[in-house]
Amino acid sequence: MDANNHIIQLKPWEDKDLDLLLRINSPEMTQHLGGSESKEQILKRHKRYLELGNKGRMFSIILLSKMEPIGSVGYWQTTWNNESVYETGWSVLPSFQGKGIATKAVKLAVEEASLEKKYKYIHAFPSIDNPASNAICRKLNFQFISECEFEYPLGSFMRCNNWRYNIIGQ
Repeated sequence: MDANNHIIQLKPWEDKDLDLLLRINSPEMTQHLGGSESKEQILKRHKRYLELGNKGRMFSIILLSKMEPIGSVGYWQTTWNNESVYETGWSVLPSFQGKGIATKAVKLAVEEASLEKKYKYIHAFPSIDNPASNAICRKLNFQFISECEFEYPLGSFMRCNNWRYNIIGQ
């Protein structure tokens, strides 16, 4: 798993990954996601990640050369336009961005989701103002569907691009 000479591995989310989640919650990292969350919101998110069960999976992205977590990626069941689909999302710490790591991590997560053969599609909803995340969708051959209003976090709406990837039969 070599992303521009950065070998990564996805590791299932664990209780000790709370520290990573707190690091991801910086203003710089959440500027396209409605801003930083409160400590209480982060603790609830961490609990959801740990308890996804059969509704999806969350991973920490491990940089193997340092054996350190440098981001997160995952997928989870959601309903979009009255259809059950997976949604995917990712975050890579700033000092590791622009190195192909997020692209590789999303590719690995999509491969994991496809092994389940549960839903036909996995969607990504990056902000229209987030060129890097939209570029990842293009690189991985997600199909651009449309711009849309997307509620994230709950109670807050943002303009996003709806990207879709067929995970059945790949």
